[in-house]
Amino acid sequence: MDAIFIPQLTKAPERTEEFQVNESLPGLETLTPVRGTVCVKHQGNYLEISGQAETIITCTCNRCLQQYNQRLAVNTTEIIWLDANADQLEDLPLEREVPIEDLVETVSPDGYFYPSEWLYEQICLAIPQSQLCDRNCSGILNTNANGAEDIVDSRWAALKSLKNQLPEV
Repeated sequence: MDAIFIPQLTKAPERTEEFQVNESLPGLETLTPVRGTVCVKHQGNYLEISGQAETIITCTCNRCLQQYNQRLAVNTTEIIWLDANADQLEDLPLEREVPIEDLVETVSPDGYFYPSEWLYEQICLAIPQSQLCDRNCSGILNTNANGAEDIVDSRWAALKSLKNQLPEV
């Protein structure tokens, strides 16, 4: 997807551009190409972006470390304000308090909007934080079949001898 020059978007029919997506996004490892649509509409002092897309990624279960495939579907809308000062870099301190009204996305009205970057961000937000292969995943199972004592790294031997000296509770 090509970048959209925002002033040119005002001359588009109904001030809208719609893209069909069927490609791999840079920096996002997927099993299938990202498929869907992205619609960018100029609304005067803001852009209204909506997108529907889906793909399949490979995840690693947080409990058992097995890999599994996860379908990701995105159906979202976002408003990005047009602000002439959006591209100016400020010399800001490393830490500062930000008022809630400043927590908005802005872009310069004379700049570009990158639909592929926006779609990449939306798909990354859809990746589940807790990755489980199954709701009832029991995790890594201890497969010590003969009941023998586990082999311990020799570097932990001193700690093990100390543990044996302590009375059991």
